[in-house]
Amino acid sequence: MNQKLLLSAALAAALTGAMTAPVTHAGGKEKCYGISAVGGNDCANLAGTHSCAGQAKVANDPGEYKVVDKGTCAELGGFDKDAALKIIAEKSKG
Repeated sequence: MNQKLLLSAALAAALTGAMTAPVTHAGGKEKCYGISAVGGNDCANLAGTHSCAGQAKVANDPGEYKVVDKGTCAELGGFDKDAALKIIAEKSKG
């Protein structure tokens, strides 16, 4: 993937998501980034390269998420959206 495109997408996502509260789903669920298997993501990724579930190309990609029970994300080794965006930004720098 074009590194410039990835960085632009991550920056755009960071800027648009900076003022929003973490997404909590009905029934005490939340998005947990960085824990999905290949093809195991629940929806669009942070880079904007796809918009559908099941399209993760790399396991544990910090830009992909699964919906999990609220409060279990850290136990599963995952991140909230802000932490995922920071990880993506750091990877694109180096």
